[in-house]
Amino acid sequence: MEEKNHIYPIFDRMMTRQDKEELLGQHSVMIWFTGLSGSGKSTIAIALERELHKRGLLCRILDGDNIRSGINNNLGFSETDRVENIRRIAEVSKLFLDSGIITIAAFISPNNDIREMAANIIGKEDFLEIFVSTPLEECEKRDVKGLYAKARKGEIQNFTGISAPFEVPVHPALSLDTSELSLEESVNRLLELILPKVKKKV
Repeated sequence: MEEKNHIYPIFDRMMTRQDKEELLGQHSVMIWFTGLSGSGKSTIAIALERELHKRGLLCRILDGDNIRSGINNNLGFSETDRVENIRRIAEVSKLFLDSGIITIAAFISPNNDIREMAANIIGKEDFLEIFVSTPLEECEKRDVKGLYAKARKGEIQNFTGISAPFEVPVHPALSLDTSELSLEESVNRLLELILPKVKKKV
């Protein structure tokens, strides 16, 4: 198939992930936040990035609105486009991981199949699924972007939590309810999970 399309990958001739990790003195992992809009995914991701940066660890955040304003700005919110959105994000994430960079993704990614696809592309051994389990009632009360109000009025179709379902992760690496945990508490729990996996090699 690749020859027919005149595609000849050069992966076998490039420097390896291990080479990049040794250069950076860290092990790269994928930290994938999932949860409803307004649950606190992006807020936690930003705070986590800062804490890891303080420890000399190189990270990159991939956030829903940022990605949709750039590489995925041609995608809508149909079922097909939602899948393609996550597929592209997973492929980009894998590139960052292969460069030795700790990658933090914050996406609603509303069902188990779509998250499973991402994990398979990235590599399940590197994929840490973090469920930001803040209840719908709290997310709707916050409504930072005003999206829930619009969804309730029918101005936004297929809005996760209102007119489209959200499937709770089956076996997340960690669950964080930001209606009960402070930002500091959430980040500390994440650091306990992540630091042993990414700590600098001696």
